[in-house]
Amino acid sequence: MMEFSVGLWKRFVFKGLLSALLFNLTSLFFVSCQHSRDPFLLQDHVLWYDTPAEKWEEALPLGNGRFGAMIFGLSNHERIQLNDDSLWPEDDGWSEPKGNRSDLIKIRQLLIDGKNDEVDRLFVSKFSNKSVVRSHQTLGDLYIELNQKPFTDYRRHLDIDKALSMTQYKCGDYLTKQEVFISKPHNIMVIRLSTESPDGLNGIIRLDRPKDHGFATAKTYINSKSIMVMEGEVTQRGAKFRSTPSPILHGVCFQTQLKVMNEDGTVVKDGNSLRLSGVKQATLYIASNSSYYHKNYRLKNSKDLKIATQIGYHSIKQSHINDYQKYYRRVCLSLNKVSKDSISTSQRLALMKKGKKDLGLEALLFNYGRYLLISSSRPGTNPANLQGLWNQNIEAPWNSDYHLNINLQMNYWLANVTNLDELNMPLFAYIDRLVENGQKTALNNFGCRGAFIPHASDIWASTWLRAPTAYWGCSLGAGGWLMQHYWEQFAFTNDTLFLKTRALPAIEQVAKFYSDWLIEDPRDGYLVSAPSTSPENRFYNKDGKPVASCMGSAMDQQVIEEVFDHYLKGCEILKINSPLVSKIKEQRARIRSGFVLGSDGRILEWDREYKEVEPGHRHMSQLYGFHPGTAVSYSKTPNLMKAVEKTLNYRIDHGGAGTGWSRAWLINCSARLLNGDMAQKHIEYLFKKSIYKNLFDAHPPFQIDGNFGYTAGVAEMLVQSYEEGIVRILPALPSSWENGAVKGLKARGDIAVDIHWKDGKATQVDLLSPFDQKIRLIVNGRELDVKLFKDKIYQYRSDKY
Repeated sequence: MMEFSVGLWKRFVFKGLLSALLFNLTSLFFVSCQHSRDPFLLQDHVLWYDTPAEKWEEALPLGNGRFGAMIFGLSNHERIQLNDDSLWPEDDGWSEPKGNRSDLIKIRQLLIDGKNDEVDRLFVSKFSNKSVVRSHQTLGDLYIELNQKPFTDYRRHLDIDKALSMTQYKCGDYLTKQEVFISKPHNIMVIRLSTESPDGLNGIIRLDRPKDHGFATAKTYINSKSIMVMEGEVTQRGAKFRSTPSPILHGVCFQTQLKVMNEDGTVVKDGNSLRLSGVKQATLYIASNSSYYHKNYRLKNSKDLKIATQIGYHSIKQSHINDYQKYYRRVCLSLNKVSKDSISTSQRLALMKKGKKDLGLEALLFNYGRYLLISSSRPGTNPANLQGLWNQNIEAPWNSDYHLNINLQMNYWLANVTNLDELNMPLFAYIDRLVENGQKTALNNFGCRGAFIPHASDIWASTWLRAPTAYWGCSLGAGGWLMQHYWEQFAFTNDTLFLKTRALPAIEQVAKFYSDWLIEDPRDGYLVSAPSTSPENRFYNKDGKPVASCMGSAMDQQVIEEVFDHYLKGCEILKINSPLVSKIKEQRARIRSGFVLGSDGRILEWDREYKEVEPGHRHMSQLYGFHPGTAVSYSKTPNLMKAVEKTLNYRIDHGGAGTGWSRAWLINCSARLLNGDMAQKHIEYLFKKSIYKNLFDAHPPFQIDGNFGYTAGVAEMLVQSYEEGIVRILPALPSSWENGAVKGLKARGDIAVDIHWKDGKATQVDLLSPFDQKIRLIVNGRELDVKLFKDKIYQYRSDKY
């Protein structure tokens, strides 16, 4: 039997990444976007504005996976808010709550006796650390304060094809420019300021960081080499643990170094700032590192800064663009060949909020989701959190942490289908830590083998429950949901080495936990998860009390079924047989189905037909097995598809999808229902209700999952491959998307997909597989049995049929 070890996969992952990279380089010739050759795909890669950002949600994001910035584009008082994904207060030794196996047995008996309200209370009391405040934090702010006349001809933009921010305006008759990018290859942020004014640039540059409850969190000074330095240590004086104030006075240490290289004029020390006088051009090189990644982070900064200033602006910029575009240019989407680039992005968004259609903006938001993932998740960084990488607070909303009951998962829904497999690596590295830590929690709290993973965690991968209420914090399905991502990586890449060394060992630990967790429901003899909740909804029990706990919610049952299925399938592929395999086969046959229909034909959310407290709840947890799961489809379970549609419509009719990420989930669900116009309706609602001026998703406040979920949903509208052996082309194309093209999407089986369509029908489909395989291709209402040959393009042309 396999034992999970974080070290196990490290011997194999480098080889796996190399093979993946070789295939990507080979296939780029086929799937990459050759912008210069195809004007059709030139559009929809720039966000631009004719006014500066007035608030954070209007600033424009940059990032290299770890190091991020929000560019405001202010002429006289520029603010560039900075982030590092590792800036967290220390772990501080917080551990599991006091609950144990005996407590669990008592709670289960109360549940069997129908005392749900007591179960909710006791489960939180015994097994949750209740409210926790321990937050990801801002790195600080860079201010560039220039003494300039009022400006005209203002424009700022973000070029997401090059990951560059540009601000330009005129003071009098003279043009001033600011260009910003953050290089992954050189681990450096670069800002170039220039002016045509004979007076040059005059003003100060300074770094600052917000206080933590009135206490300074960093110091800034100019060192002997005229380098500005800001350094400090993360604290959390407002921290809470078990709903009790628990100040944290230590954390990740950090340092930022800024060096100015100027032409003409002077740059001199002015207190803790640098003063520019008569400078025609200034290039700011900013290195920032932390103790989380580097023991000697100060020395790392000095080395990064020295290399950057020696190499110079142009070389760093070109290597940055090349590095970024190897990801971004794998995929392009264009809709209807209609461009509205002459109108600012904020104006276009305002028109959409009034009901005007803008397919170019829909395509831009799709591309923006890919941009944001590339900018916030690279191999070797932390995974994208609730705000991706971008957070201006010391105490962020929901701690800017990792919520595991949909949010972190939604962040990565787009990765495989938009051919960004490598960007899953930070997610897998993080889940590996959760699996390792979760083995201790499973044993200590629940007396179970395997790994338990809670509904939320943070950079330290703690695996204890954290919630003051059962209905949103005592979910048991998070671990299984995360395992789905391991399986999808295998399904999209067909990498059996990854399955053997990385995916299956983790899946086994979670399957082992669920195997020990299941109990028999005395009412019907089926195996169920107990206690079990449906994030983050409640029902009324027989006494009319709003409660959360039941004997096997739909989501828990569906998650466990999926984990068992993937584990057994993985063992079959790898020819593994063991007592655990035999036990799980037996248990799988006895699990109560997660898809039980109520009297009105809807899928039950809990173990019996109860009245919901929130019938229009933002979560649609009872549909997990439909999406993002793959258990329900028209090819396998057509009757269940009708029940799914009824369930969705009921949610929507009662006010569902009130948040941006929930609306994004509905777009994905609409695509799975093969209903393009339904998906388009929810796309339009997303723009009307849940998109900020900088195209960030609004929960509100900002949460990045809606951006990522939207991009995944659009991809799902264009190609689907979740049914075994079937690839659907344009399965949910809205009637308004009459003409368009997409290049470089990916189907399961490692199949690259290019599609052109006209008048709502595919005119050209190109498929490329790295190995021989057979598929059923569904296109233009036809079902074709297709044999794909290794590294040979299969072409479908509509005029052939």
